[in-house]
Amino acid sequence: MSMVEEDNTRSKAPPTIGSSLVPIINRLHEVIASVGSNLLNISLPLVAVVGSQSSGKSSALEALVGRDFLPRGCDICTRRPLLLVLENRSVSPGDDGAEWGEFRHLPGKLFYDFSKIRREIQAETDRGAGLNKGVSDKQILLKISSPKVPNMMLVDLPGITKVPVGDQPSDIEARVREMIMTQIRQEKCIILAVSPANSDLATSDALQMARDADPTGSRTIGVITKLDIMDRGTDARNFLLGKVVPLRLGYIGVINRSQEDINKNRSIADALSREEKFFRDHPVYSGLSGCCGIPQLSKKLNQILEQHIRMALPSLKSELNSKMIAVAKELQTYGNVVEANVEKGVILLNILSTYCEDFSALVDGSSQDISTKELSGGARILYIFQSIFVKSLEEVDPCEGLSDDDIRIAIQNAAGARNVLIIPEAPFEVLVRRQISRLLDPSLQCVRYVYDELIKISRACEVTDLQRFPKLRRCMDEIMVKFVRDGVKPAERMIRNLIEMEMDYINSSHPNFLGGSKAVELASEQLRSQQGIADVEKPIEKSQNSRAVITRSLGSRSSVNNEKPVSSGGNTSTRTWGISSIFGTRGSSGGNPSSSGTLGELDGSDQMPATIQLIEPPSVLRPLEATEDETVKIFATKLLIRSYYDIVRKNIQDLVPKAVMHFLVNHTKRKVQSTFIQKLYREDLFEELLLEEDEVVLKRKRNEELFKVLQEAIEMLEEVESDISTGKRSPTDTSATIAPSSVIGIGYQLHSTTKR
Repeated sequence: MSMVEEDNTRSKAPPTIGSSLVPIINRLHEVIASVGSNLLNISLPLVAVVGSQSSGKSSALEALVGRDFLPRGCDICTRRPLLLVLENRSVSPGDDGAEWGEFRHLPGKLFYDFSKIRREIQAETDRGAGLNKGVSDKQILLKISSPKVPNMMLVDLPGITKVPVGDQPSDIEARVREMIMTQIRQEKCIILAVSPANSDLATSDALQMARDADPTGSRTIGVITKLDIMDRGTDARNFLLGKVVPLRLGYIGVINRSQEDINKNRSIADALSREEKFFRDHPVYSGLSGCCGIPQLSKKLNQILEQHIRMALPSLKSELNSKMIAVAKELQTYGNVVEANVEKGVILLNILSTYCEDFSALVDGSSQDISTKELSGGARILYIFQSIFVKSLEEVDPCEGLSDDDIRIAIQNAAGARNVLIIPEAPFEVLVRRQISRLLDPSLQCVRYVYDELIKISRACEVTDLQRFPKLRRCMDEIMVKFVRDGVKPAERMIRNLIEMEMDYINSSHPNFLGGSKAVELASEQLRSQQGIADVEKPIEKSQNSRAVITRSLGSRSSVNNEKPVSSGGNTSTRTWGISSIFGTRGSSGGNPSSSGTLGELDGSDQMPATIQLIEPPSVLRPLEATEDETVKIFATKLLIRSYYDIVRKNIQDLVPKAVMHFLVNHTKRKVQSTFIQKLYREDLFEELLLEEDEVVLKRKRNEELFKVLQEAIEMLEEVESDISTGKRSPTDTSATIAPSSVIGIGYQLHSTTKR
């Protein structure tokens, strides 16, 4: 058959169905693919062709198009998904009705020679999947425009393979299956499950995967190929009628061109004629004309696709609206391109003002974005003051690090060479100053904690336009860090002064101070309460000890009274007790002069005791066991230290947060904006500070394209919805409004449509 006859044969095909809806979705596929479908991640209605390797799915696709354009071979041919957009073009004046193809990766280049389309598919496949049978999930988009093709979107997926060849990985089957399942799981996808009739259809891989992705079978169409090469005496009638593996959308049987037909370059029109004759003359299939042949497959696919589109329109429009809102929001973060210095100055000033307002709002808790998950901003600063600083000081023992011996030694050292009659002030002041000085470190640490929080708050200020200008962001961050760091110094200086003031003057007249007399009274009561228990436990022992002491005292007195002076020669003499008795006795003045002696005369006397030697004091002296009086003084000193420390602690707990807020937090809120303007708002810096990164420019451009695409897509859908609601149809549309029941439960037969 000549080319003219072939064109005439194809032109006699019935008018396309669904020309009002399917072209719109075709256009959506194109515009979304133009910016990359992975960027929008929107699922559009289409037909996915699934089948095993050499199942005849490529031949079926070529028969639908009416052109021989797909790569062929004995090994795996489809190694990348081919998104095929078929456009039924109305022939207008000046249009010669030529058929052409266009690839997305070669925009504007039209292929009128379909053999070149095959070579380009093969070349693009090799570029994306390698030269040695590798596979890739990157789509190839091919649009074919012709007055003789149906309006349709199909994706030809790689064939299911079992054994890896070439440089294919060992898990090639799992990879291909996952690639197929990713596509056919989508609810808007119609599955065209292709199975050859010369194999066991009950175990078809395509039907099994379709059942996994579409358990109800509401969007799966079965295609049985190679009916003409089944064993003699067998047929696929029961499969076509859905009696073996039921499908709600039924089956279509087709006949593929043989390898001999391809080798001899027999046209697809000849193949369609032979197919028609085969089904017409076959004793079994002649009665199943509604589910046999490529024309019936084309008609059924287009009809179901249109109905599927109708059902998917509301959710599709909602999805597109959501995407457009998200893209518009992201696009807003990139702002507009600014050229003039005046506009740049306005933008810079607006950024600085907004940044400072956001900072103050976060500190004051007036931000619009209040977190419900964790404390943030000024709430964290308050937490540092109340739950960390104040609470930590309250948990400190005022006498921590001071033992009783330390206090006792301090008291004795303060008394010098005199005995201590009352509690001296000097040791109390020394000890309490030491404890007050311990408040300095946590106070300074509190300043550092607040400093860290202010830096976090500054970096949490999300000014929309600031994200576009990384140089400005870095400069502002550096200025902010330095400004806050400079505010730390006066805050720390003030806190040091507060601690030094408390240490410099111990105000013992403070109305809340315990006082010395009260402290002694309380200490005495405490000591008596401790000793009372010991006194009750040992009454007998104390009584016996007392009697023994009295007895010993009386015995000593008797021995003394019994010693009487000795008289000689009528002379009387008197014994005196004093210091001289240590060195010897002296007679009366009337005694014999020879009876008086000297120290020299006593030397060597056997009656004199040995010389008393004192123990040398050690280099480090510590007092012996404390007396009751000393214990009272120790207790009283502790009470005084605790009393005064509590007064100072409360002052510090109150004044340190005030100092931090005044010198650091509020100072930053009041002055940072003027600092920003002074350092950054200079015309010679506008160009440098407001320089966008290349990535931002590219993202803005990409999002502008996405926004236009989505806007165009939504307008298309709104136009279609308007046409449907008003009952308008395209002049070339021959389909009536199809009730859902005519698609769901269609079985193996197509319902006839009424032409309006």
